[in-house]
Amino acid sequence: MHDFSSPAMTELMRELFPICRSISGDGVRETLRAIGKRVPLTTHEVPSGTPVLDWTVPKEWNIRDAWIKDATGRRVVDFNASNLHVVSYSTPVRARIRTSELKNHLFTLPDRPDWIPYRTSYYNEAWGFCVAHRTLAELSDAEYDVCIDSTLEDGALSYGETILQGESRQEVLFSCHICHPSLCNDNLAGISLAVALIKHLQSLPTLRYTYRFLFIPGTIGSITWLARNRDALARIKHGLVITCVGHGDKFTYKKSRRGDAEIDRIVEHVLAHSGEECEIQEFFPWGYDERQFCSPGFDLPVGCLMRAPHGTFPEYHTSADDLSFVTAETLAGSLACYQEVVATIEKNRTYLNQQPYGEPQLGKRGLYSAIGGDAKSAERQLTMLWLLNLSDGRHSLLDIAQRAGISFSEALDTARVLETHDLLRLVVDDPG
Repeated sequence: MHDFSSPAMTELMRELFPICRSISGDGVRETLRAIGKRVPLTTHEVPSGTPVLDWTVPKEWNIRDAWIKDATGRRVVDFNASNLHVVSYSTPVRARIRTSELKNHLFTLPDRPDWIPYRTSYYNEAWGFCVAHRTLAELSDAEYDVCIDSTLEDGALSYGETILQGESRQEVLFSCHICHPSLCNDNLAGISLAVALIKHLQSLPTLRYTYRFLFIPGTIGSITWLARNRDALARIKHGLVITCVGHGDKFTYKKSRRGDAEIDRIVEHVLAHSGEECEIQEFFPWGYDERQFCSPGFDLPVGCLMRAPHGTFPEYHTSADDLSFVTAETLAGSLACYQEVVATIEKNRTYLNQQPYGEPQLGKRGLYSAIGGDAKSAERQLTMLWLLNLSDGRHSLLDIAQRAGISFSEALDTARVLETHDLLRLVVDDPG
């Protein structure tokens, strides 16, 4: 049995790292099988050619081998050494060509001569290799044997889905992309965190909300899921896209398109009281799958909680985004942040003051000592007064915590103390 500790997340990343993934194919299926060994997972197969919104499910791509050989038969570029070497979705090719022509199919990073870039050609049939710029510089003016042993044919798009049923039919949606090959921060770290978060939720005695996790290829995966699940969309109350959670000293939260959705307020509040540096971004229509969930026709309350955003670190979409780039400590911190977000979602309730006419006398109830020591008695008293004043059946604990400038956990603990003294009553709500 796998736990949801940092070692388990690192173990899953190491298992997934060698697999060549793309937006379809056997690498995606192998990845989903690895996830399904750890958590309950339903795998869906959507045939090529299926219309999904304004898109069409593409042909399925698989690759067995690829190389560039010199005249001696030596592989100067070898797919087996790094699956980043082949442009994803490259059409099959087998030819002998001169260097001048070959260079038209080579992609490098001149400013990072030892790194291999990651490139794709999903919707434009082409072929190419990604190589270290140093390798390109070493090619002689000669002929090379080129082979990409791939197939691009009708098949299916695969994605995985985990649903943890709660007391309510209203859902919290978490999504991560599974279409990248050997890249760790983007996004094996996201996959590993999602699995760990599922196991954390499974360990809780009860769940107020139903939780849905999507393991999908980027863009086409979310578009396909949205097209096939319109009946579920009205139940989504909160949502987050998980990505780039394995490296970086600070958190970044990109708001939903709405900008003031409850999930936006929850994440902002959790980050503000986390003690860690953070950045809040307004929504913009680029990035990860939040832009599909937040497209105007759906406008779902889905944000993106990450560390360093895509494209802001030099290792992004290169071979330098490897297992050494992600640390167990950073992953653990990211998981803890997501767990705190979940705890706030689950426990954000509304209370009603049972003595709303004037301030109730706190001293005769022994509430000062019940809250804690004397050093911060004034602050604790003010927290109690905030809870009593705003618990009018309309303000949630999150509302009160934000208004009072206190942490959610402080508001929750204080509400529970006041509840035991019959000063607050939990409003029984039915989220649906």
